[in-house]
Amino acid sequence: MIQIFNVGAERMLGYTAADVMNTITPADISDPQELVARARALSVELATSIEPGFEALVFKASRGIEDIYELTYVRKDGTRFPAVVSVTALRDAQGSIIGYLLIGTDNTARKLVEEEQKKSDQRLRDQQFYTRSLIESNIDALMTVDPAGIITDVNKQTEALTGCTRDELIGAPFKDCFTDPERAEAGIKRVLSEKSVTDYELTARARDGTQTVVSYNATTFYDRSRTLQGVFAAARDVTERKRVEVELQQAKAAAESASRTKSDFLASMSHEIRTPMNAIMGIADLLAKTDLSPEQDKYVQIFRRSGDNLLNLINDILDLSKVEASQLDLERTGFSLGDHLEKVIEMVAPRAQEKSLILVCEIAPSVSNDLVGDPTRLRQVLLNLLGNAIKFTEAGVVSLRVEPDGDRSVPTALRFTVSDTGIGIAKGKLSQVFERFTQADSSTTRRFGGSGLGLTISKRLVELMGGRIWVESQVGKGSVFGFAVPFEIWAEANRPAVAPVGMGPEAPLPGLRILLAEDSPDNCTIALAYLEHTPYRIDVAETGVVACRMFTAGYYDLVLMDRQMPVMDGLTATRTIRAWERANDRSPTPIIALTASALKGDRETCLAAGCTAYLTKPIKQDVLLQAIKDFSAVAAALSQDGGGSQDWASRAARKLAELTPAYLENCRHNVVLMHDALDRADFDAVTILGHNLRGSGGGFGFQAITDIGAGLERAAESADIDVSRRWVDELSSYLDRVETEIPCSISV
Repeated sequence: MIQIFNVGAERMLGYTAADVMNTITPADISDPQELVARARALSVELATSIEPGFEALVFKASRGIEDIYELTYVRKDGTRFPAVVSVTALRDAQGSIIGYLLIGTDNTARKLVEEEQKKSDQRLRDQQFYTRSLIESNIDALMTVDPAGIITDVNKQTEALTGCTRDELIGAPFKDCFTDPERAEAGIKRVLSEKSVTDYELTARARDGTQTVVSYNATTFYDRSRTLQGVFAAARDVTERKRVEVELQQAKAAAESASRTKSDFLASMSHEIRTPMNAIMGIADLLAKTDLSPEQDKYVQIFRRSGDNLLNLINDILDLSKVEASQLDLERTGFSLGDHLEKVIEMVAPRAQEKSLILVCEIAPSVSNDLVGDPTRLRQVLLNLLGNAIKFTEAGVVSLRVEPDGDRSVPTALRFTVSDTGIGIAKGKLSQVFERFTQADSSTTRRFGGSGLGLTISKRLVELMGGRIWVESQVGKGSVFGFAVPFEIWAEANRPAVAPVGMGPEAPLPGLRILLAEDSPDNCTIALAYLEHTPYRIDVAETGVVACRMFTAGYYDLVLMDRQMPVMDGLTATRTIRAWERANDRSPTPIIALTASALKGDRETCLAAGCTAYLTKPIKQDVLLQAIKDFSAVAAALSQDGGGSQDWASRAARKLAELTPAYLENCRHNVVLMHDALDRADFDAVTILGHNLRGSGGGFGFQAITDIGAGLERAAESADIDVSRRWVDELSSYLDRVETEIPCSISV
């Protein structure tokens, strides 16, 4: 029985001392089930039978064994709480047990702490499991490395990549896993320096020798106190991607090779076809100007029309190939819409008159007349659409209407509508009319002729100009083709033009001495016939070598230079002539290139070689005469010794002389800019500056600057730094020479 029950026990258990003293034992306020469990455990431990109850609480103490255990006490109100109980046997002077001292301590707070700790430990284990699951389920090979480059952890993907176990990898140097240890070590150092690295390629080497190209993304990681712990790296197998990249590069190279082959073929065919076409059409033009019988004239006209059709077909094929190869560049220039449409209508009017068709052209009042765009390609589209409308219309009206486009998102766009009352197009064929070599019906190909390329080219050109094209049609009632293209307003269109003094519209042609470099006897015959009734004196050279020899031996006001000739081609001859002019302080003579090539870059190639202008064969008589006339003022000015104050060429020369020092100073500044750009390997900047020099040098009379600019542009486009530097040095040396001469020439 309980003999002592202190105040602490009263507060803890809810009993008063009077309630329990000499009334109950400590077993009566303990959890019965725990007493049974304790008796059973002690019986096993001490190999003796112990009854549940008070004996189970004090048995160890009765044997002189220190006993402290946990027990659940039950309060007077029935509530329970954990307690830690310490039991000590009380003995008399003879050592006999006279009682037991049980000291119980409320263990609730510690139990709560322990429960929280258990929960926290479980959450930590769950988090670690979750984190490990993420690491192991990642498709990338993951690893952590300490700042010394030693692996501290890996996932199973890394094990698969290296052929080593996790235990084998942890503690091993990171660099030993790769074919290039130095690059691997440099990668870790770079991460530690820059905090992160992306797409760092290495080749992993497995234990069996297998090599795998991987791309690493890595970053530094830290502990809670922001102390650097090392590098976290993720490697992705990019072997397949590299294989695809190689295949794509090979496919691209094959495509580029095929494109070059196609371009070479087109250039060759253009030259081979245009050269005889030049003779055919030239002879036809010359025959048409002779006295012919009606029957002969009929045959000649058929001859000329067939030649024009064949030339149009050649041009269509070349245009289509250039558009498909993105080799067709749009012009951006100011033009008068009214004048442009008037010329288009004049070109198609004869065919409309032959069929007694009514041809109508209407321009809405709200449409601006002065525009900026590509008038040549606009004319090409309009001629295609109007030509088709006239071709497929037997009677009625063909009309062209221009009005603002209804699409308000592009306020400057114009809508061009070509309508006719012709045969129309079946609804099922409308989607095919813009396809290559396609007409609405195969029977119309036989009846009306045509290559089926016109609408395809028109569609590509309209889209290239940033517009759209469409068609509406009904069989037997006619068709409506429309397209909308954005233009800019030409703000400077109304500025008055200043006509050169002394060059009125009826200025007579000067008696020029012209050197014709042409190896084809037929083309020589045509050119001489074209120029027969002019005041020009023509000398013929069959090769580039002969042309150079004749030019240096005589004096010519203008050169007509065929591009392709035996022994020495026209471009080489042109460069030779320009070099001779520079060496002998001669002003550049106008050189007009005559070429049968009409692909992208041909004009630029000719101009870069030193040609002044560029004509494509077959050349019409009026085109050749106009080209010579355009440059006759330049040639005449060059052939004169001086000139009075009223001479327009002298005025222009004086104006250029005033601007020359500033221009040369700007060239000097460009030298500095190009040196800086080359130091940075910025070839784009050098290309632009070289292009600008090429375009401006000749205008100021410095053909050498034009030639140097062309060389610079080519070298920079090829990313050839050594050649580029040589050209820049050549420009600097040339400017040094020129600047010592300019003051004298200005003072004269």
